[in-house]
Amino acid sequence: MARSSQQDDLLMGDDITAAFLSEEDEVQVDNSSEPQRTPEAEEWDDESPVAGQLAVDVYETKEKLIVKGRVAGVNKSDLDVSISDNTLTIRGTLNAGNEDGVENYFLQECYWGEFSRSIVLPVPVKEDEIEAVLKDGVLTVGFAKLKQDTVKKIQVM
Repeated sequence: MARSSQQDDLLMGDDITAAFLSEEDEVQVDNSSEPQRTPEAEEWDDESPVAGQLAVDVYETKEKLIVKGRVAGVNKSDLDVSISDNTLTIRGTLNAGNEDGVENYFLQECYWGEFSRSIVLPVPVKEDEIEAVLKDGVLTVGFAKLKQDTVKKIQVM
């Protein structure tokens, strides 16, 4: 059976809107070329600096929990690593260096400035047995894991 060309036509423009909206729904179409500003975008307009978030890998071996973060370009003296209540916090500053004389950026993708990351550790660790090493731009924090009994029976009385 042959199909008519009308059946093959896709819904276009207002037909799509009508297909998905009830009569009570109101659609406002703005055909202006000006980009619309959202309240979220306006929050970024103030000049207050926003700290970046450090990307990390968190994994475990048989004896240790390991947290790794790429901090290339950060000096040891600009890193603050702390733990409290099973939460690891890493803070630091990425310094762009000397930018005197820069008149215009053509492309700026690198994040410069303060960054931080707090991670609730997924397994219990010995907070007094922590090793932090910065090597080749990678911060590696290793924790000795607390031994946990796999199953502890509780007698019901």
